[in-house]
Amino acid sequence: MKRTLYTADHEDFRRTVAAFLDKEVAPHFDEWEKNKRVDRSMWKAAAEAGVIGFSLPEEYGGSGISDYRFEMVRGEEVAKRGFGSATSGWGVSDGIVPGYFESFANEDQRQRYLPGLAAGEKIAAIAMTEPGAGSDLQGIKTKAVRDGDEWVINGAKTFITNGQNCDWVVVVARTNFDVPASKGTSLFIVDCDTPGFERGRNLDKVGLAAQDTSELSFADVRVPHANLLGEEGKGFIHLMTNLPYERMGIATGGLAGARAALNWTAEYVFDREMFGGTLGDFQNTQFELAEMEARIDVLEAYIDRCALALNDGELTAVEASKAKLVGAELQLEVVNRCLQLHGGYGYMLEYPIGRAFRDSRIQTIYGGTSEVMKYIIGKEIAKRYKKSAPRTAEKAPVAAAAGAR
Repeated sequence: MKRTLYTADHEDFRRTVAAFLDKEVAPHFDEWEKNKRVDRSMWKAAAEAGVIGFSLPEEYGGSGISDYRFEMVRGEEVAKRGFGSATSGWGVSDGIVPGYFESFANEDQRQRYLPGLAAGEKIAAIAMTEPGAGSDLQGIKTKAVRDGDEWVINGAKTFITNGQNCDWVVVVARTNFDVPASKGTSLFIVDCDTPGFERGRNLDKVGLAAQDTSELSFADVRVPHANLLGEEGKGFIHLMTNLPYERMGIATGGLAGARAALNWTAEYVFDREMFGGTLGDFQNTQFELAEMEARIDVLEAYIDRCALALNDGELTAVEASKAKLVGAELQLEVVNRCLQLHGGYGYMLEYPIGRAFRDSRIQTIYGGTSEVMKYIIGKEIAKRYKKSAPRTAEKAPVAAAAGAR
């Protein structure tokens, strides 16, 4: 069935992304994986090629393109090459963080921070997760105390994407412990050269080796009141506003990753000679491929509808949670089954399916676990069908907006 989601402009952009990845990422990918960190020059090259920064407003150096389909095209080309660990930081610095600035930053903050992102000269991070608070952000302990025209921040964060390379970070902190966290949390912009800010170790993860993921600590870090992002005490509301966008990033990544794994595997099995024919000649192999392709096609139809709804500002958090749940879970299943069809070669990291097996495992965890997605979806179903009755169940925790960030 012909996919009608993309236009000629999207396909032109696809060629731009493909050329950039082949020229600027492919020659260095193995080195970055070994070093567990992408060279910063890649970000600048990506901005110059128009591969990142295009969604930022023109007045801050971007191209003002708000069409989410361009991000999907970029993700598909990355997935085809298995380069996710080198480019996954884009989702934070080029997507999530600018989204908060678009919605909540004042003009001075936008002028100070967005041009650097658009030019690829600066890299941003967002610090939500803590050692004792992952999916439940109501458990965060990092605090910010007002002291005149400054805020003093103390606390620790972990699993922070771009933690080693970032120039500044959006920090989620409690500003009022006398009210529930959902009403006493705020967001702050912290420049990484601020006294008291320290980067911890670059974490040794199961996958996404080239993505720098770090611990961060804040010891009496003083930031001006002008670095409060959005309204004081409304940090939770701000975080929840961009949930559809954030979870769509994982959902579309799941779709692209599953499709790429299937394509690699189909090429492999019909080339792999076995018992006088090819592995692809066996009925079991064809049944496996058939089932995976059918399910990927069905997911694609829903994802495409969600993308158009997101462009129109109509995608709900529940709809995005469905996309994230199914997209992430299907990616894991497809990659696992495809690795099995590769046999022993699938377990070798020189094959993209081996790297995909390693890298995709995080998909059902960050951005809110699959269990959290099910809770969100189930809660909405209960609201539609449950008759009015006194509530006796304990209130479930508020889910993290971006999980392991």
